[in-house]
Amino acid sequence: MRTLLADLTAALDQERQCVCCMVVETRGSTPQKAGAAMLVFADGSQRGTLGGGCVEAEVRQRALRVLTAGSGRPEVLTFCLDDNYGWDDGLICGGRMTILADPLGSARAADYYHCLRRLIEDGRGCTQAIAVAAASGLAPGDRFLFDAAGQLAARTTETAATEEVLQNLAPLAERPAPSSRHGIAYLPVLPRITLFIVGAGHVGQAVARLAAEVDFDVWVLDDRASCASRERFPSAERLLIGEIGPSLQQLAPTLNPSTYCLIVTRGHNHDEEALYHLAATPASYVGMIGSKRKIKLIFEDLLAKGVTRETLARVHAPLGFAIGSQTVPEIAVSIVAELIACRNLGTSEPRPRIRTSLEPAHS
Repeated sequence: MRTLLADLTAALDQERQCVCCMVVETRGSTPQKAGAAMLVFADGSQRGTLGGGCVEAEVRQRALRVLTAGSGRPEVLTFCLDDNYGWDDGLICGGRMTILADPLGSARAADYYHCLRRLIEDGRGCTQAIAVAAASGLAPGDRFLFDAAGQLAARTTETAATEEVLQNLAPLAERPAPSSRHGIAYLPVLPRITLFIVGAGHVGQAVARLAAEVDFDVWVLDDRASCASRERFPSAERLLIGEIGPSLQQLAPTLNPSTYCLIVTRGHNHDEEALYHLAATPASYVGMIGSKRKIKLIFEDLLAKGVTRETLARVHAPLGFAIGSQTVPEIAVSIVAELIACRNLGTSEPRPRIRTSLEPAHS
């Protein structure tokens, strides 16, 4: 989305004719979900995708007709994905997509999309409320942009946001999914997640590479400068070098629900020390790598040190999805898949973990 917005704002700055085609509502199985977008330019070129196939081709053609008409009015397009769309490409999904084809030309639209880009790059999240039908004095294509606190940041219309629009605005802290109510589509951009990797060894390096590619902001901590280097972690937002315990003791109070913590140090003692400092933080995800025996021993040690069972129950250990991982890249895939699931599905509940010898058998 950030790359597409960079292209969009560049087109606006260059006064290049463009139509923003955005999926605003879906039902059933579709190749892309609400929030996906594609830019169509007057020469027929495009940026982004709506899933390919015949739907995308028709959206592009209709977007070009919108540009040719020159009215500046957006058009709402609805596609039922049956055998009329995608048969030749094997893309019969059976769902329905509603797409808004919005020609961009006004100064207000430019201000709106520049603001949207700033809010997304800021990382705290925002929500677009887009009229897809004429209702409550709004016309199809009218957009309102709300910041992370739910305050109006920009709009493409002179009409004020109605009370109904405001009442249905879900707090980003609840990690809401896209929704549609009374002719208004709500497209939240959730706060970006910082993945804090404790341990700059081979697994940490492989996880950092994959996590950056799927839009996590990566921090890395290690006590070895040779490992936590820019050469090994070119995509990391922050590289922290220092002793594990003292560094985490200082950093722990700054962590928040938009932080995921991953413990993959080079040894049992460092892992235990890291978990001692991170387990009770507000981080939405805390995970630790290791064998069942190692995890059992560390949990027993921490229980003896006063860490509660409830606190340890939220720890993801062992890490990752069970895919039969053998190599470091495979382990990294299993871990990042779990991180994505926690982020995108709005849950960070760990799978049933190993029971320690200090816990009753029924717990």
